Amino acid sequence: MIDLRSDTVTLPTPEMRKAMYEAEVGDDVFGEDPTVNRLQELAAEKMGKEAALFVASGTMGNLVSILTHCGRGDEVILGDWSHTFLYEVGGIAALGGVHPRPVRNQPDGTMALEDIEAAIRPENIHFPRTRLICLENTHNRCGGAVLTPEYTSQVAQLARRYGLKVHLDGARIFNAAIALGVDVKELVKDVDSVMFCLSKGLSAPVGSMVCGSKEFISEARRIRKMVGGGMRQVGVLAAAGIVALTKMVDRLVEDHENARRLAEGLAELPGIKIDPEKVKTNIVIFEFNHPKMTPQEFTERLKEEGVLMLPIEGKRIRAVTHYGITAEDIDKALAIMRRVLGAMS
Repeated sequence: MIDLRSDTVTLPTPEMRKAMYEAEVGDDVFGEDPTVNRLQELAAEKMGKEAALFVASGTMGNLVSILTHCGRGDEVILGDWSHTFLYEVGGIAALGGVHPRPVRNQPDGTMALEDIEAAIRPENIHFPRTRLICLENTHNRCGGAVLTPEYTSQVAQLARRYGLKVHLDGARIFNAAIALGVDVKELVKDVDSVMFCLSKGLSAPVGSMVCGSKEFISEARRIRKMVGGGMRQVGVLAAAGIVALTKMVDRLVEDHENARRLAEGLAELPGIKIDPEKVKTNIVIFEFNHPKMTPQEFTERLKEEGVLMLPIEGKRIRAVTHYGITAEDIDKALAIMRRVLGAMS
């Protein structure tokens, strides 16, 4: 099965499995797991931040970060296509009482600076207080779009003028760094906190990191405990994260090359609309407009032939390249799609 639904389906590498087996562990809630401590130090160094915290998932990382920045009744500005707004079960509102203020995402994953500024609440007894701006890099629903260091800096400068903080959902931040050819520190230097995933493209089986100042991480640790994230002898998972950060970053370029290969092949198929030039990282989103088949029917037919893709909203379908998917797999998937579409012509 060629599984292109998400880079969350990656399997740990043999080196990760060995590291997990051999991991030295302790009670992380007491701060005594040496493998977790090493991972947190490594993550903070990679991001150029003072400290880091290991959490169970990207969703937990964003939740912990936003609840650390905001109190009940405070407001966060975020994109209307952002992962936190769409796919995290409304956790910031349900669990933290934080009010989301969605701003329209542009096709390139940004929010227009004037739209962000217009969404910042003035001081008024009727309004929630704006406390935080959230960005996403790379941007999932915008096809893996990359935010530049310049744009992030502009948002941070705007935030500072109004006394706000900036959190970055950097689930795939290393994909962005590879695509832009910059050190990942450049992409996060102006934000107050960043979350990134060790799973997805980095291939660890579990876990994400939250990075920020020592003071921020100290409070985030309390919030993590509050939401049930104290994981005790979790060095068995952190060990895979260390391998992810030291061995799996540079190979992300292969995923980007395979995504472009897929996009270029898709552009030649009937009933499919995509601009390969807009595919910058490992996420490929295309429109399916076949007169005899819905996107759901198309993906079901592909599944029967051994290819998995994910229908999203409307007529759009998502495919994601990752560790374990080769150029040969991409060519095979394209051949299967040609055959399925040809049978319907």
